[in-house]
Amino acid sequence: MPFATSAQALEPVGVIGLGLLGSALAERALAGGFAVIGFDLAADCQSNFKRLGGRPLSSAREVASNCRRLVLALPHDGITRQVLEAIRSDLAEGTVILDATTGDPDGMAEIGRTLAARNVPYLDATISGSSAQVRDGEALLMVGGPLDAFEHCQDLFRVLARQTIHVGPCGSGAKMKLVTNLVLGLNRAALAEGLVLASKLGLSPQDSLDVLRASMAYSRAMDTKGEKMTQGDFQPQAKLSQHLKDVRLMLAAAARTGQRLPLTETHCTLLELAETLGLGEFDNSAVIQAIAQMETSR
Repeated sequence: MPFATSAQALEPVGVIGLGLLGSALAERALAGGFAVIGFDLAADCQSNFKRLGGRPLSSAREVASNCRRLVLALPHDGITRQVLEAIRSDLAEGTVILDATTGDPDGMAEIGRTLAARNVPYLDATISGSSAQVRDGEALLMVGGPLDAFEHCQDLFRVLARQTIHVGPCGSGAKMKLVTNLVLGLNRAALAEGLVLASKLGLSPQDSLDVLRASMAYSRAMDTKGEKMTQGDFQPQAKLSQHLKDVRLMLAAAARTGQRLPLTETHCTLLELAETLGLGEFDNSAVIQAIAQMETSR
């Protein structure tokens, strides 16, 4: 499908979902010189978006009807479907949808097929990185969908992320997101468990973190979550309950292939415990508090 160039480049980028991730993406686009319009059901998210320099509109439909590139940053693909159904009549042919939601890969592939029938290209543009990393331009975009639409959005991708990789047809971005989040989540849980052991053995958590960073055990999770764990700072960059949702998606996707994920099964149980302890709305580094409360009988 041919895309407009000069005229379309002057149109604003739309963002639906202005929470932690959506506001970070909007901030990147604004910093890159794009005009950005957006909508969120939460009034505080709308107000924050306005403070960033965006133009909040009164509905998702109004955003969709005033842009030709639309970013979705929603809690899960069920809400994505609801929003797309609500804005269906407002999506002009050729509008490119970039869906940053972490959702079920099969469901997102089906969304892509449905929209393609209406000449609306759909990219599942999932993100490796927290909202803070997105805001700092350090995130990776993993994009599934039609290659011409992917190429058409290079100017936007350049300001949203440090690197963007096309990983295959619709649904591939969601699949890759589950793979990367699996490894990242286990790295984070392993760090939390190690720091709990260090504390129980009478070692300084901060000294232990410094040693771990210098050792062969190093992972980037130590840079993004280590200080939060040692200092007990659980202001959310990415909520624990959101990662639990992702872990359940991983297990469901693996089950469809007949594959067990034993470490992820254990991780799921741990995150479910954390949620019962009231940690779901905190940063995912708060998993350390759940581990610290798991004592053996003596």
